[in-house]
Amino acid sequence: MTTGEKVRGGKDDNGAAAMSESSLSHTLSRTSHPRTLDRIRSQNGYGVDDDSDPAPGDGGEAHEETASPGGSKDPYEVGWDGGDNDPLCPRSFSKGRKWLITFIVSHVSLCVTCASSIYTSTYTKMEPEFHNSRIVCVLGLSTFVLGIALGPMFLSPLSEFYGRRPIYLVSWTTYVIFLIPQAVAKNIATILVFRFFDGFTGSAFLAVSGGTVGDLFARHELQAPMALFSVSPFVGPSLGPLLGGFINYNADWRWTYYVLLIWSGLVWGAVVFFVPETYHPILLRNKAKKLRQGTGDDRWLAPMEKVHKSVVQAVGRSLRRPFELLIFEPMCLNLCLFSALLLGILYLFFGAFPLVFGTNYGFNVWQVGTSFLGIFVGMILGVLTDPVWHRVRTRLVQKLETETGIPGASEPEFRLPPAIMGAFLVPAGIFMFGWSTYPWVHWIVPIIGSCIFAIGYVLVPFVFLISSKSVAQHYCPLEGCEGGVRLWPHGLLYG
Repeated sequence: MTTGEKVRGGKDDNGAAAMSESSLSHTLSRTSHPRTLDRIRSQNGYGVDDDSDPAPGDGGEAHEETASPGGSKDPYEVGWDGGDNDPLCPRSFSKGRKWLITFIVSHVSLCVTCASSIYTSTYTKMEPEFHNSRIVCVLGLSTFVLGIALGPMFLSPLSEFYGRRPIYLVSWTTYVIFLIPQAVAKNIATILVFRFFDGFTGSAFLAVSGGTVGDLFARHELQAPMALFSVSPFVGPSLGPLLGGFINYNADWRWTYYVLLIWSGLVWGAVVFFVPETYHPILLRNKAKKLRQGTGDDRWLAPMEKVHKSVVQAVGRSLRRPFELLIFEPMCLNLCLFSALLLGILYLFFGAFPLVFGTNYGFNVWQVGTSFLGIFVGMILGVLTDPVWHRVRTRLVQKLETETGIPGASEPEFRLPPAIMGAFLVPAGIFMFGWSTYPWVHWIVPIIGSCIFAIGYVLVPFVFLISSKSVAQHYCPLEGCEGGVRLWPHGLLYG
C-alpha cells in the first residue's frame, strides 16, 4: 500500500503511521524551497572538506553524554553534570566574573592592535636618529601586522591541545619581553625584527579570545559579549595615534614603548590572576583524569581523549583551511578582499593624517593625534548600530520560517545588510575626506569624512566577526592580504 493510499484509508490500524509519513512528506516538500535552488552551493564548499576526524575540541562542549556507534550512550564518557550548572563549567561562573574575563581578553586585543598603530607617531623623531627614510619606518608597521596574520594559524590549534590559558601566558610574556629591545633599539633593523615577533605573539589573543567568550556564555547570551570582543581590535588602531601623539609631543619617542611596557605589564598581571582555563574539552580532560585517579578505572575518558590527532596535523589543518576557504568559498573570498581593502585604507589614513593636518592645517604632533578622534567615534557609532542589524536579521529569519515552516531557518546572506550599508558609507567618507583636504576648508570637514568612513569600515567585517566564536582563526588571511595592500599606498605617499 502506498503512502497516499494509507492517508486515504486513515481509519485502519496504521492510520497514525500513515499520517506521520504524510506529515514527513509534506515537511520534505516544504523544505525544497525555491530559495535554495538558485544559490551558489558554497556553504559546504566543494573543495573544503570537513575532515573525517574531528578536531580535539569538536563536540567537547556537549553537555550530555554522546551516543556510541551502537546507539547507546557511553557510560564512561565524561561530561558536565547538570549541563551549564556544573561548578566546573565556565558557564556556571557568576555574571560579574564572566564579564570581567571578557573585558580582560578584549582589552588585551585592543592593546595589541593599538601597538600596531601607535608606532606611526614615532616616525618624525625616529627618522633623524636612525638616518632612514619614511618608507623604511613604514616597514615596521607592515612587519607587525604580518606577525598578526601568521600567528593565529600556529597558536590557535595549539590551544586545542594545551588549553587557552597556557597560550595566553606564554605568548603575552614573550610579547612584553619583545617590547624591551624596541625601547632600547640602536638601529631600525632591531625595531623591524622585534615588531614582527611582537605581532606574532600578540596575535594569540586575537586568535583565541573569541573562543574564551564562547566558553563563558551560552549561545543566547553571546551577542553582547561578542560585540565587546569584536569591536576591540577595530578601536585599537584608531586609539594608537591618539595616545602616541601626546606621548611623542611631550617626551622622547622611546617613551612610546615604555608606556606600552607598563600597559602590557599591568594587563599581564590581570591575565595571570583573573583569567582561568575556560576551554571545555581541556576542562573535561582534567575532570576525566581526576576520575581515573580517584576510581582507578581507566575507562573514564573525555571526548577529546577519544580523538587521536597530533599537534602537527592540527597545525597543518589550521594552515590549510583559511586558504581553502578563500579558494572554494566565493562569499568568503569577496568579504575578505573587501575587508582587506578597507583595512589597507584605514592604515593609509595613518600616513595621510600627518600630511593633511600637519602640512595643510599646521597641527602639531598631539593635535594630529586628536584628529583620529573622528575615526574613533565613527567606529563606536558603527558598533552601536548592531542592535538595528540584529532586528533586521530577525525579521528575515522569521519571514523564511513562515515560508518554509522550518524553525530557525536562515541564510548566510541575512547578515549582509550592514555590509551593504557600509559599502555606501565607505566611499562617501573617503570622497568627503579627499575633496576637503585644503587649507581654506575647515579642518572639521575631513574629520567628519573619516568618521563616516569608520562607520562603514566597522559594518563590513562585523558581518562575519560578530557571530564568530573563533574570530581570528579564519581572520588571519584577511590580515595577510591587508599587509600587502598597505605597502603600495605608503610608497605613493612617501616614495
